[in-house]
Amino acid sequence: MDIQIETRCDGITWPEEVIRELTTFALEAEEAPENCEISISLVGLEEMTQLNERYRGKQGPTDVLSFPIDDVWDFPEDVESAPMLGDIVIAPEVAAKQAPEYGNSFDEEMSLLLVHGILHLLGYDHIDDTEAEEMEAREREILGEWKVKYHA
Repeated sequence: MDIQIETRCDGITWPEEVIRELTTFALEAEEAPENCEISISLVGLEEMTQLNERYRGKQGPTDVLSFPIDDVWDFPEDVESAPMLGDIVIAPEVAAKQAPEYGNSFDEEMSLLLVHGILHLLGYDHIDDTEAEEMEAREREILGEWKVKYHA
């Protein structure tokens, strides 16, 4: 798995090794192709506000945005290039602010946002209640397994 990580924010950030480990863990849990590529960016409030307004038409910053590229489940196996899952953009400052509201630590909130973004790239969504319940259940499963395996 090719995991590209870029930090474009000042102040609050998150260790690249944790991002890489959790991304690998979540992609393996979902049985994503081993040769897939993914990009993860940590950004500041200003950049996240601009992205949220441009791509979702919503004012102010959000916590995470996902931009899918290739559908890994329909990607031809005989193609030499690796499927590009897409881009995930996370605003650590938003995560830090909202974590206490949800009863999470900063690390728990960032982990949730990262897994949430990965699941979006893999085709999960939360447009209706059924989809939302399925996606949230999968997030809990992956994060529960992650916690047991790496942080027991």
